[in-house]
Amino acid sequence: MSDDRIVLVIDTREQRPWSFSDEVATVRATLSAGDYSVQGLEDRIRLERKELGDFVTCCTRERDRFVRELDKLRAYELRAIVVEASLLDVAAHRYRSRALPKAIVASAVAFHVDYGVPTIWAGDHAKAARVAEMILCRFARKAAELRTEQT
Repeated sequence: MSDDRIVLVIDTREQRPWSFSDEVATVRATLSAGDYSVQGLEDRIRLERKELGDFVTCCTRERDRFVRELDKLRAYELRAIVVEASLLDVAAHRYRSRALPKAIVASAVAFHVDYGVPTIWAGDHAKAARVAEMILCRFARKAAELRTEQT
């Protein structure tokens, strides 16, 4: 890009991608793990986007597949699962599964402790996009500061 905006990378398989502010630009590319990264830092940062129902499925029926994804994510310096729901949504059982809310929270804790991938409960789709943008941009700015200091 010709301007100095940070460029966020959105995985080509994302079906309902987040919209970001005018402060950033976006490109679509295939990411080997996760759904979002920063152009030029794809080897260092990845975020995984989950709607609540999808997250619950990853904690239950598709856990083995998701654990393989977490195994890939652990290779990145900064990685996280950003859920488009709150813990209150989980506690209120606002998802279609018989899984108990405490089991879903326990899975999120296990993903963090066992794989080093924290779960960020962002509230909803729009708030999740804002949180993700903040994380990705802060990481990009810190990486740029470090490059500047080293030169």
